[in-house]
Amino acid sequence: MVEEPKYEVLKKIGDVEIRRYPSLVVATAMADGEDPFSLLFGYISGKNRQRSKVPMISPVISEKIPMTSPVISDSSSLSFILPSEYRLDTAPEPIDGNVRLSEIPARVLGVIRFSGKWSSNRFREKSGELLGALKGAGLRTVGEPFAMLYNPPYVPWFLRRNEVAVELEPPAQT
Repeated sequence: MVEEPKYEVLKKIGDVEIRRYPSLVVATAMADGEDPFSLLFGYISGKNRQRSKVPMISPVISEKIPMTSPVISDSSSLSFILPSEYRLDTAPEPIDGNVRLSEIPARVLGVIRFSGKWSSNRFREKSGELLGALKGAGLRTVGEPFAMLYNPPYVPWFLRRNEVAVELEPPAQT
């Protein structure tokens, strides 16, 4: 079984879950003419100072359609989530200067789940549903929606678990 980041469901709004996630340690490769996926796959396969293999975890977190998990992506970088046993000071040190380690702070996300095939059109459709539900509930977002894909490419499309998520603004302190 593949590890998944633990989260707490705080609330449900129709098909949308409001989830609190812990901080996550990620390895990030910058898209600088090289394939960031290959750099990160090399890192978790033992191309690091400790020559340690790092287990892959799920989901893939991406703004683009990725090839496999676990990935966080924007237009210029790609990141793999490291297993929960790692902290910044205990994760294997990257050898390649294009791979860096960082920590995503704990945060609250609005998430909508769906199964089936993944496409850019489906991403836009589900992003619209998610943002509409959050706005209707009076919740404000931070940044843009992103995809969380839980299955490797060999899983049949009708069994795949997909999610679209967006970070939520923390409530005002009173």
